[in-house]
Parts: sequence; C-alpha cells; structure tokens
Amino acid sequence: MKNGLKWGGLILLMLCGQMVLAAPKTVIPVETGHTQLVMVAQENGVLQTLYYGAMIADPEAFKAFRTGRGTDNGEGPMAYPTAGGRYLGQPALHIRYADGTHNTELFYIGHDIRSKGDVTTTEICLRDQVSSVEVKLVFDAYRKEDVIVTHSEILNGGKKPVELLDYASGSLYLDANQYLLTHFYGGWANEMNIDSEVLTHDTKVIESRRGTQVTQCSNPSFLLSLDADRLQENEGEVIAGALAWSGNFRLSFEMDESNRLNVLAGISPFASAYRLAAGKTFVTPDFLYTYSQKGAGQASRNLHAWARNYGVYDGGKVNPTLLNSWEGAYFSFTTETLLRMIDDAASMGLEMFVLDDGWFAKDYPRNGDDAGLGDWEVNTAKLPEGIDYVASYAHAKGLRFGIWIEPEMVNPQSNLARRHPDWIVQAPGREKYQSRNQWVLDLSNPDVQDFVYGVFDNTMKLSKDIDYIKWDCNRTVANFGSEYLGEQQDRFFVEYVQGFYSIMRRLREKYPDTIVQCCSSGGGRVDYGALKYFNEIWTSDNTDALSRVYIQYATNLIYPACVMASHVSAVPNHQSGNVTPLKFRFDMACSGRLGMELQPKNLTERERALADRCIRSYRQYRDLVFSGDVYRLASPYDGDYYALMYVSQDQSRAVVFTYCVKYQNRAVGAHPFRMNGLDPSRKYRVTELNTDRSCWWGSGEVHAGDFLMHGGFNPVLQKTFDSAVFYLEAE
Repeated sequence: MKNGLKWGGLILLMLCGQMVLAAPKTVIPVETGHTQLVMVAQENGVLQTLYYGAMIADPEAFKAFRTGRGTDNGEGPMAYPTAGGRYLGQPALHIRYADGTHNTELFYIGHDIRSKGDVTTTEICLRDQVSSVEVKLVFDAYRKEDVIVTHSEILNGGKKPVELLDYASGSLYLDANQYLLTHFYGGWANEMNIDSEVLTHDTKVIESRRGTQVTQCSNPSFLLSLDADRLQENEGEVIAGALAWSGNFRLSFEMDESNRLNVLAGISPFASAYRLAAGKTFVTPDFLYTYSQKGAGQASRNLHAWARNYGVYDGGKVNPTLLNSWEGAYFSFTTETLLRMIDDAASMGLEMFVLDDGWFAKDYPRNGDDAGLGDWEVNTAKLPEGIDYVASYAHAKGLRFGIWIEPEMVNPQSNLARRHPDWIVQAPGREKYQSRNQWVLDLSNPDVQDFVYGVFDNTMKLSKDIDYIKWDCNRTVANFGSEYLGEQQDRFFVEYVQGFYSIMRRLREKYPDTIVQCCSSGGGRVDYGALKYFNEIWTSDNTDALSRVYIQYATNLIYPACVMASHVSAVPNHQSGNVTPLKFRFDMACSGRLGMELQPKNLTERERALADRCIRSYRQYRDLVFSGDVYRLASPYDGDYYALMYVSQDQSRAVVFTYCVKYQNRAVGAHPFRMNGLDPSRKYRVTELNTDRSCWWGSGEVHAGDFLMHGGFNPVLQKTFDSAVFYLEAE
C-alpha cells in the first residue's frame, strides 16, 4: 500500500510525518448464554465498550451506534482507558516513561476468538504507537454460567523500563439513569456488613491497603442495581462483580456528567508503582462479572455456579462436618483432652476432628499467642505421643484429621525470628510493630516462600493421616519493607501476593486431595484469588448465630455456600456474649458447611440428643447446600426474618431455612415465605426437621410447587431465635 502499512486489519497512514490510524469499524461481541458485552473499534482505532446486558441478536447494529456526546471531554467509553490523549477520567492504565512523560494512547491492532467447551476466549490487542507498549485484553465468557472473566496483559515493547502507576484488570462502562451500589464493610468478628448507596457524579472508591487480611474491612466485590433505588432479590437489572486478588485492591465507580458509569477493578496503586523492564509483561488478576435481569438472586446464582465449576478448588465437592478444638480447648490441652474430644465427635456423627493452635514449638512453646510462631516442631512436652498418635486415633474412630498452621507469621519469641531477622517485613530504621504479638514474613523473598512451603509440607509429613489444613493469617502489614527487594520497595505489595500464590500452586501440585481452609483471623482473605487454591473459608471468628445471620447473608451474595465454614459454638458466645438456643445455632450453621466449635462434654444430655439429630439430618440435604441453587426468601436487612433455600439442579429436592431475628407479637401469626426455584407443576412432600412439633401446619404433607411458591408456606416464627429447617422432595 502506498505510503501506508497494514497491521492486523488496521491501516497506518503517514500524514504530515505522523502515523495516523484509519480502518473500518470492527464489532467485537463477548457472549455468554444469555448476556453480551459489545466493544467496537472505531475508525480512529479507539476501542469502546458500547453495551453490556441481555443478548442482542445482531451486535453488528452497534457499528452505526452513536452516543451523541462530543469528544471535548475525552474519547467516550474506552474499553481500557489510559492516562493520555483526550481521556480525562479515571484511567485503567497509567504509565510513567523513562523520560518522565505520562501519556499513553492505545489503538486497536487486532483480535482473536477461540472456544474450548463452554468457554469462549476473546483476546484483543491494543498498542501505543509511540512507546510500543501493548495491552492484550483477555475475556473468558462462560456460556452456562453467564459470567465474563477478564484480565489485561501489559507488555513493555520499548527499550527502556517503564513504571506502571495504575494497572487495572478491566474497565466496564455502563449506561443507565441511576446506579445503586451495594458493597461490603466491617471489621474483625463483624465482617461483610452491607452498605447501599445511589451513586452521584464523580468517583466512589472502595479500597484496601492492609497488605494482608485485606477483606476484613471491605471486600473486592459489589452489586450494581440499574435504575433502582433498592437491591431487589428477584426483579430488576443487577450486575455483580468481584476481583480475584488477595492483596491490596481498588474498585472505582466513576459517573460522568452524562450519567455514564465506568467501573474499574484492580490492584491498588498504593505504594505499588510497578517497574516493568523492557520486553517484560505484567499480567493483572482476574475481574469477573455477571448480568441479571432477575435481581440479585440470579446474579448470585450465576457467580456461585461459576465458582463451583471454575473458581473454587474442588468447588461443590461436599466437605466433611467437623469438630474444631479451638473454642473447646484453646491452648490448654493434652493428648488426653484431644482423644476425648475425638471420641465425642465420632459418637455425635461428625466426620473430622481439627486440632487448632497450640500444638507446636519447643524452646518457645506455643501455650499462648505470644511465642512459638515460626518454630513448627511438635511440642512434645504437651503432646509427648506426637501428632501421628492423635491423627491415627481419629482415623481409627472413623474420623478424618486436620491441623492448624499460620506459616506467614512469626513471633518475636521464636528461634526463627532470631535466625532470620532479614525475613521479617520491616522498614529499615523504623519500629517493627507487633500485632497479636507477631510479625509478618516477607513472601516476596523466594527463600521465605520455600520456608512457608516447607511448613505445610513438613506438617503433612507428621502423619499420613492428616487430611485437612487450616491455614491462618492473623495480622495486617505495618511499616512495610523488604530487605530482599532492595530499592524496588514499590513491588512489595504485589510480589507478596504473587509469592503467596506461588506457594499455593506448588502445594496443590503435591497435595491435590488435601482439604485446605483459608482462615485469616476470620474473614480476612475472602476472595476468588485465594479460593482458586482453597476448598473453603473461615467466614468469621464470630461464631454467634445471630451475627452469622448477617455475615452469611452478605457473603452468600457473592460467594457460594459450599465455601462458608459455619460452626456451632458454646453460649454465652465467646465473641458477642449472646445466648442463643442450640437449635437456632444448628439451623444457622447447617446453611453452610456444618462444624462445631465447643467442648462436647459440656453439653447436657438433652443438648447432645439435639446435636446428634441435627448432624444426622444435615447429611440428608447437605449436597443441596454445596451444589444447589440458592434462593433468598427474606433479607434480615429488610425485616425481622431471614430465609433462604437451596434447590437441586433438577428441581426434585430442596431445603429451606427460616429464622426469626426479632420478637413478633401474637397478632402477627404465621409469616408467609414465597418459595422459589421449584417446578410449579410438581408436588413436593415437605417435612420439618429436628423437631417433634412443627411450626407449620403443612409439615409432613404433599403440596403443589405453585402453592408453595405463592404464599402457601407460612410457618409460625414469633419469638426471637425461632428457626426451622424444611426438607422438600418431589413425589
């Protein structure tokens, strides 16, 4: 071509000594079974996002689409906006070049689409013609689950290093009249509270800078209700999204003067200017999202289905019920203590015993939280028979065996801290602040990664009968710094997480069948980045059943029930001081992965009989909790009840959980809950479990699905902490 070069369908023309872009518009649809993301490469090479929502038969119609907005304030809804050119909003990519300049303009080069099974991958290549920086936008569209997962791959194609100042995983432009943002906040023992707010013009940012435990106070997830002022369960357009990253994160929601919303999700840029050498590529974490026309309920079901099939390690696989030693024994136990707890767990019908903190360290024995972390040898003064003796005893009783570790941390009172002060996260010349009497180990250092890998590996070697690891992480990062990284301190927060993932990949290669719980002082690491390697999460250190109503309701908006460890504990509760009935505690715990967190010998004979009954009945329906579709029937944020149900994929079985969280006077009578997800044409036998006197007149009878779904189900729950579990089976 005269005076021009064709590049992947794009024509580069030389005009007045400048390379300019000219090409026909290219429509790039990313499609799931019911949803569609439409991007268009305009004639000038700018890639724009013009639509995300329900499937449109002919996406090519967007070739002629005009926003009616001028370019005085930018290039419109750019698919991956950059700092530079005419774009004035929050950038997905902001680069500082070796010469001190900051301008980047990405233009469409080409794209590729390929499919494997039910997943279609679209890769779009963008390039800055001046700097030779290239960005590949990757979109994986999951057809059955209606979920899109995206990330960016940033290549420094120049000859000098550059600094990535902002490097989001993805950008999602939306167009509506109003946006209601629902997101999550909290703290230790108070995770996953809900905030909802109608977005106004300018930018709302949700960010964590904690280094570790980054989801304790916020979560890298959200729901957006379009043209609505409240989050609705079964109606309206809702987009739910989450970032798969276990470190500092930032979600931003920028609403411009024309009401268009740009959603950016990615690693927080806080103290993380990332130096990218020439020829090197930086790959961002995944940003996943889904669209629903049936409210938050369908959005949750989409995310849960994706999580079970792709996002959670062994997702949907039923994990065993268990007794954990922590609240029943804390640090004060002997071998005899553990053996008797194992006996009780076996006789109650539980399936695993987990030995929590306190089993290790000799020179600085772990008899409290002030010593021993880092010295992972068995405390033979406390357990002279060793771990294998206890684990094999559990197996002989028909139980699996688990054990607790916290390999990312070290106590000052430990041999490890004395041998390797260089392994501790610290800023030179500044105080190494303690939290819970411990310091953080520097996972950006490969030697520390090997050590942490070895903690897990050597613990597994203590007995062939170890089936489960509880991996804890009990503090945040303060006065961050890495002796290993030298002058590249800005890489710390990113490389800590990458080091953590590197360890987990190695461990999963060696121990693919070991069940591993992700615990981080409770819910401090609840994200889809960690769940790629973990079977479940410790939802919160707060085991109070009333608190768990709110914690588990909110967690379940984004994450599936199969990952939520939910335990029955003693009263008064050790965190809240609340006194709740044992049945209410069991009914709440059974809506997740059931466990117990108490000393069984302290149960009365009557309580023990109820516990045995609840554990047996849980086995009847727990597969529904782990792999069924969730339908929330009542929100505790909207009234005095919480209710939800899980329905099998073939609609032949279901389990319904109902809870009263506030006293109702007698005039209220029975409360109707509209079941959902059933086949309205089928008949179901409905049986209340764990009671001899049902709170619903229809228990034990057969009822039509449409009757149950339209107000016929109305149990009497009048007192605070009244609860009921119902099992449904099609006749």
